Amino acid sequence: MAFDIDMIKGHYARMAERIEKAREITGKPLTLSEKILYAHLWDGKADKAFVRGKDYVDFAPDRIACQDATAQMALLQFMQAGKAKVAVPTTVHCDHLIQAKSGAAEDLRTANSTSAEVFNFLESVSNKYGIGFWKPGAGIIHQVVLENYAFPGGMMIGTDSHTVNAGGLGMVAIGVGGADAVDVMAGMPWELKFPKLIGVKLTGKVSGWTAPKDVILKVAEILTAKGGTGAIVEYFGPGATALSCTGKGTICNMGAEIGATTSTFGYDDSMERYLRATERADIADAANEVRAHLTADAEVYENPEQYFDQLIEIDLSKLGPLLNGPFTPDLSTSVGSDMTEKATSNEWPIDVEWGLIGSCTNSSYEDLSRASSIAQQALDKGIKMKAELGINPGSEQVRYTAERDGILEVFEKLDARIFTNACGPCIGQWARYKDPKNAPKNSIVHSFNRNFAKRADGNPNTHAFVASPEITAAIAIAGRLDFNPITDALINENGEEVMFDEPTGWELPPKGFAVEDAGYLAPKEDGSDVEVVVSPTSERLQLLTPFVPMKAADLQGVKLLIKAFGKCTTDHISMAGPWLRYRGHLDNIANNTLIGAVNAFNKKTNFVKNQLTGEYGGVPDVQRSYKAKGIRSIVVGDHNYGEGSSREHAAMQPRHLGVAAVLVKSFARIHETNLKKQGMLGLTFANEADYDRIQEDDTFNFIDIDAFAPGKPLTIEIVHADGSKEEISANHTYNQSQIDWFNEGSALNVIKKENAI
Repeated sequence: MAFDIDMIKGHYARMAERIEKAREITGKPLTLSEKILYAHLWDGKADKAFVRGKDYVDFAPDRIACQDATAQMALLQFMQAGKAKVAVPTTVHCDHLIQAKSGAAEDLRTANSTSAEVFNFLESVSNKYGIGFWKPGAGIIHQVVLENYAFPGGMMIGTDSHTVNAGGLGMVAIGVGGADAVDVMAGMPWELKFPKLIGVKLTGKVSGWTAPKDVILKVAEILTAKGGTGAIVEYFGPGATALSCTGKGTICNMGAEIGATTSTFGYDDSMERYLRATERADIADAANEVRAHLTADAEVYENPEQYFDQLIEIDLSKLGPLLNGPFTPDLSTSVGSDMTEKATSNEWPIDVEWGLIGSCTNSSYEDLSRASSIAQQALDKGIKMKAELGINPGSEQVRYTAERDGILEVFEKLDARIFTNACGPCIGQWARYKDPKNAPKNSIVHSFNRNFAKRADGNPNTHAFVASPEITAAIAIAGRLDFNPITDALINENGEEVMFDEPTGWELPPKGFAVEDAGYLAPKEDGSDVEVVVSPTSERLQLLTPFVPMKAADLQGVKLLIKAFGKCTTDHISMAGPWLRYRGHLDNIANNTLIGAVNAFNKKTNFVKNQLTGEYGGVPDVQRSYKAKGIRSIVVGDHNYGEGSSREHAAMQPRHLGVAAVLVKSFARIHETNLKKQGMLGLTFANEADYDRIQEDDTFNFIDIDAFAPGKPLTIEIVHADGSKEEISANHTYNQSQIDWFNEGSALNVIKKENAI
């Protein structure tokens, strides 16, 4: 039986009336995305047709999921909200703080020892406030959510950008910062700009070496890393219904890499099969009763160009296996000769040192079974493994079932390392090198989602390429980046030429799923007697002090902290990897603020000019120098600033250190919202060319900040080192509620104020 089945049935009971009202108000048939959005309006039934990409709308999500790295800050904020219990079903999943090194058992023991303080904190807070807790080793948050909590037609938010994975089960699932989650935990509406809609029509059917992963790799190539910003991607067509549920999840998961608000698919037979296989027949039965409401109206898919802001068509029968990378998830190359040409011209290392299979994107039973079919062929045909291979199962249920069915044994016979059911290398939790900064140039292939520089192993010279699990397995066995398993032969241990057959696998385990201990701990019904202890001397956890509002006087004489050059993701602003240990201690983790960003004036990282001394130093050191003098600063950036993870630390850390504003050419959606939530100014150049006018010794005056209002650009005076001055215009997307957050110092301060009334 499903978790929260009464909530789900209640939602289904309301859908018909709310959707019909939305059709009446909009005067047109509805896409699936619109049905779900209008069915989750905070005020109930629609009373106006919202303008896509313009109107801010209050929603009532059904549930929240938090992973352990971001949950710390989210729950530290919720503890200040003045509530005795979370208002909607919420879970915490311990998957980020487990480092991959020796193997599953030893790595889990190490994590339970080194991060015991954090795990105990999260468990006690969960117990106190009515939050479901998934222990370390239980699995990766998004795989666990798909197996246990996702349901067709629902809306959820999660403090991780890959929350969108649940779109594989027909949800509108959106990654947010912790402050957004706190709003919903506290029983308040969640605000989102009504998304634009991108339709992706899939025809044909994936076969042979082509996998669902290749669909999103192709979409990433088409839309680029920022092409989905502010939009929901809705997949449909005969090719969509032919995909497995977990395959759909893979596609939705990596939608985060095109900046999409989320991605989703209409409810179909594959979702019903998955629900029943994961012992949620009650949800399947309930969904079948409202099946027409869990996909778009027929007119939409018949004439999609009339209902979507952008339409893409992909014939899956013509799609081949792809490799995306290095250093960005949208640089796509076909396997084989195309890769030979690109790798040679760009001097990418051809030899592959590691293949990694898993992460929240590709760690399902189906993924492991298809990859293991390639591994089994290597054993049967006497092919010696050329690279090393690592496996991260998605959940304890997947791991246990895969072990029972002999899948993991196949990998082990190839000397693969089976890591814990956790994120591991995907988020930088990989102890690959003793000194990663000085590690050699190399290539790896993985079935993960992101491949930014230093993302997996901390080595800036690691060229990481994203592929399907089966292609990852084949290339790891061959040891060459340009190996094409469709056409290329390998020499086996007997000196014979052999070739791989096409991969095979199971959509769902033939014997059904099984697990002894899934790793779930239910909270106490009444947690009022649970004590949450945070030591004042802890290096890992720190109770929060409310941010102080910035007045007009604070925004005069603002110093340039850094002008970031090129791509500046949340990994550049607040690195993961070893820094994850400080995710619950704002002052300590602030020491990594923007240390990965490239200074436009010298093309170096973590080396900026201190305008007070004229000397150069690390970004956090220079900013702490300004803070000690009561001087605010500004960060200037390029396009899609804050791309990547939902981590609100990338906003909270600069805010804590005294950064007042971030001025860029364009923002990634989640990061812009996070800046607003923390009481900062997130601004964009009215004229992008003004980025080039910013000089290293500039000081900024926010001339008309007292007149900060929705729809009104701000005027900023730039004072150059030679005393000359010029004014530029900065746009913003703040509505009045968000301006109130700024005026009060943060959104959390507003919540506390309202709860105190």
